[in-house]
Amino acid sequence: MKFPLALLGLLSLSISITLSAAPPEPITLKLWPSGTPSPMPVKSEATAKLIQSYGGATPTRLTDISDPTITVYRPEKPNGASVVVAPGGGFMFLSYSFEGTQVCEWLNRIGVTGVLLKYRTPTRDDTEHFTLPVQDAQRAIGLVRKHATEWGLDPKRVGLLGFSAGANLAGHAAWDRGTRTYPQSPELDDARGPDFLVFIYGGGFLDKQDKTKFRPGFSVPADAPPAFFLVAHDDKANPIETTMLYLEYKKQNLPAEIHICTKGGHGFGMRAAGNPINDWPRRCADWMRSMGWLQSH
Repeated sequence: MKFPLALLGLLSLSISITLSAAPPEPITLKLWPSGTPSPMPVKSEATAKLIQSYGGATPTRLTDISDPTITVYRPEKPNGASVVVAPGGGFMFLSYSFEGTQVCEWLNRIGVTGVLLKYRTPTRDDTEHFTLPVQDAQRAIGLVRKHATEWGLDPKRVGLLGFSAGANLAGHAAWDRGTRTYPQSPELDDARGPDFLVFIYGGGFLDKQDKTKFRPGFSVPADAPPAFFLVAHDDKANPIETTMLYLEYKKQNLPAEIHICTKGGHGFGMRAAGNPINDWPRRCADWMRSMGWLQSH
């Protein structure tokens, strides 16, 4: 069948527009090309059994990560904001889909560059489970700022979003001051934490013996970044801890927003279970917009 030249021209133009409108392919970078600054702990038999009790490693549940990376998901029309995404998994594995890739896809839909952090795990046998993952988060933030011009980003609009254990590492990356020292790289701006924080069903900051207090040495600093807190009322003690963290923000007149929904439990991520809490991406986008982070630069 022969097509008129004019029609062929329109088809060619349509294909060209479609291809040019497609978002760039994700790119993956090693966090530590010359090797990580701290060795991974030896995985104990108890941790190995615990991981297996959850079903072990799968394509969407990653573990035994010793060479951490970031994967950069760039939107079709970037507005300059970026968010490093830290999946949860109890510092045993990473829930890489519902708390990772799907989150980056949502961020792209609102014009935000999603940076999926594949941090070292399992670290459950370390005295402090979060230390190596926080090293990786800080390094990821520094790399985003280093490549800001190349990727069309604003180095002052780099957020950090975490779920569960990922929220714990995000909190440490945002709030720790003076009590902990992480290796820093002179070529990266990784001494400064995230410009804003999204803390979703996180925990781990309360004293192990007295859940009415924060763990020794921890406090929300006066220069803490603006924060968005979200948790379900039926998520064990996490709503109490989330509320305590929010109140620390309120006491210091720091920008923050908190959402506590009756139903949702733990680990819902991007799943659509029909509860109000599952609409959290819209609420979070509204918050980011109200703070000015979704405005194109």
